[in-house]
Amino acid sequence: MRLPDLDLDLLRGFVTVAERGGFTAAGQALGLTQSAVSLKVKRLEEMLGRPVLVRGPKRVSLTREGETLLAYSRRMLALNEEAVRRFVAPPVGGRLRLGVADHFVPRHLTPTLARYARTWPELRIEVEVGRSHELRAQLAREELDLVLGKRRDGETEGRLLFTDAVIWVASPDFVPPEGRPLPLAMLPQGCMFRDRALTALARAGIAFEVVYTSPSLMGVAAAAQAGFALTVLGRTGILDGLVERPGLPALGTAEMCLFGDAGNRSPLVEPLIEELRAG
Repeated sequence: MRLPDLDLDLLRGFVTVAERGGFTAAGQALGLTQSAVSLKVKRLEEMLGRPVLVRGPKRVSLTREGETLLAYSRRMLALNEEAVRRFVAPPVGGRLRLGVADHFVPRHLTPTLARYARTWPELRIEVEVGRSHELRAQLAREELDLVLGKRRDGETEGRLLFTDAVIWVASPDFVPPEGRPLPLAMLPQGCMFRDRALTALARAGIAFEVVYTSPSLMGVAAAAQAGFALTVLGRTGILDGLVERPGLPALGTAEMCLFGDAGNRSPLVEPLIEELRAG
């Protein structure tokens, strides 16, 4: 039995609907009518023999099969983009100085950048990992070209890549000490996650003590992995040896964005964004 080949055009329509939340918005992004986009998704569902979207009155959502397909689709589209740019796009050389907030590092950053580098073999990529606000200060001083980092609450600058839930994490065998403040491992002052966590605990009347401070997220995570304290991470960045800890104040979400001169660097920015979303 010969399996059918998935049509990249249909996958692109499906991904756009999933990301934009509806057929109308997807049509506007693709330059197509709502009915044309709907037809693409219908053909894809017929090919697969199962629904990938749930059509609601105001917004569509993914079925379980749709969630699986979305991950595959993003990878296939990113690989197609890489191949096409490798052979068709004009060569791009020079240097790209990229600042990356350490919250991105657990998101398989290294293989993502490796795929990106293969797309632009003549481009020299220099990566500096640090704290979002410090990297953005370097960007303002033109010491970096682009920055991947967090957007502070209420801020609109930057291009949104994804939204991540902010959660409490600790070692699976961590036991809060009785009769003592809750021990915390945190990044230094100025970290948005730290500020939000301490404010939430104070409002809830929960006594706490920052017992471990590190300028590196990996250092903070190591303290939590050792069972020394709790810490705060984005859900997509949970590392081995850490689990989410329920029962503590909710910390909301964080917007992870790309900052920099996207207008002058669009041939570089677009494939980078696609790689990050596919990764």
